[in-house]
Amino acid sequence: MKKYLILFLLLLIIMPSAAAWAGELPPAGEYTADVALSGGSGKGQVESPARVTIEDGIPTAVVIWSSPYYQYMLINEVYYYPINTEGNATFEIPVSFDEDMDIRAQTVAMSQPHEIQYTLRFDSATLKPRSEGGTGLPVMAAVLMAVIAAGLLINLKRKKV
Repeated sequence: MKKYLILFLLLLIIMPSAAAWAGELPPAGEYTADVALSGGSGKGQVESPARVTIEDGIPTAVVIWSSPYYQYMLINEVYYYPINTEGNATFEIPVSFDEDMDIRAQTVAMSQPHEIQYTLRFDSATLKPRSEGGTGLPVMAAVLMAVIAAGLLINLKRKKV
């Protein structure tokens, strides 16, 4: 009996860290994550945290610049154009977490267009669900724990008979 109780308590302790250990993305949904921008002249900024969507295992982020003058972002030789027509330039781009993403962005804020090199870094440790409903991970953990607990109880009852 004590052996099963100890095993159950260990599972309770380990479960919250399991997703982090796996290094996998959370389930599909909408999140926010801190993003850091470096490079350029130091005048450009992006809003942080950024809105991140994970769909089919692919994370994308909405990057909102501090200026309306950015015409495109170039990432891995792919051009991304603003998704808005008013306000600060806003782009939806694929992201990688916890690694530097080298990008180039063209601005027309000066007398002529200039392509500027930047680095973006999205921090997975700050990934939080956007909705109150959560990501589904706590529900899955609760279901898994209930199944394990039921299995332990059934096993104990069989041994008593």
